[in-house]
Amino acid sequence: MLIELFLDMLAAERGAGANTLSAYRRDLTDLSEFLSAAGSSIAKAATDNLRAYLGALAKRGFKASSVARRLSALRQLYHFLYAEGRRGDDPAAVLEGPKRGLTLPKILSIADVDRLLTHAHADAADPKRPPPERLRAARLACLLEVLYATGLRVSELVALPASSARKDARMLVVRGKGGKERLVPLNDAAKRAMADYLALLKSQGRPETKWLFPSFGESGHLTRQHFARDLKVLAAAAGLKPAQVSPHVLRHAFASHLLHNGADLRVVQTLLGHADISTTQIYTHVLEERLKSLVRDLHPLTDK
Repeated sequence: MLIELFLDMLAAERGAGANTLSAYRRDLTDLSEFLSAAGSSIAKAATDNLRAYLGALAKRGFKASSVARRLSALRQLYHFLYAEGRRGDDPAAVLEGPKRGLTLPKILSIADVDRLLTHAHADAADPKRPPPERLRAARLACLLEVLYATGLRVSELVALPASSARKDARMLVVRGKGGKERLVPLNDAAKRAMADYLALLKSQGRPETKWLFPSFGESGHLTRQHFARDLKVLAAAAGLKPAQVSPHVLRHAFASHLLHNGADLRVVQTLLGHADISTTQIYTHVLEERLKSLVRDLHPLTDK
């Protein structure tokens, strides 16, 4: 199957991870089903068939960003098929994507993050809670502290090895997209949260595993979905809107707060594990606001 050949190439040559491959498979399977219903196929589709598919996505209520992602997937697929000699043409080469406005990332304020952390630590320290509940609360507090301290992707965070919590650890070695490794510093708050969580884990007789955040119900580590659900429950309890809080929003908060306090964009790019600086440039609005503030506060001719 042509889609599977393409996915094999992504995995072998580009080091695409399981989540990336799953997203490409889902998008391209949807394209294949549309083409089949129209009497065509991946192998036979013409440019007009692909335009019709993009139009159908818009009618189905897809946002411009989602349509653009599907377009990127099919462009890469047909470029691959053409380069491999599986097709004599590239019907996606002339397609244009939908115009997208600048989408700014959702950001929590420093006060909002502090409310989340304070509430999480209070739950973990509550002696009235049953031990299993305190352990879950301590795990959530640890997840939050590490995420806000490092800006890890949620998939990187939940899959951290237990060795990440060494007492002398000042840096995390993170394996990110494409198997690339990077170093991310740990702050004291994150290290304390790790120590408190692991002490509670040990006191309750939990078996040792290779994961820092093992699943309490099944073998393996905590899932992204489970963490996201726990985070939304915490957000509601802390008086924040659950719809505005997610692991990815906390990653945005990490980057935005660093930039607001003077960090260099290239440094933030490295910490986030972005291969291209253009990905990090969604945060340039933070830099622009900081520069405006600097000029307003420091320029000698600015009216006070």
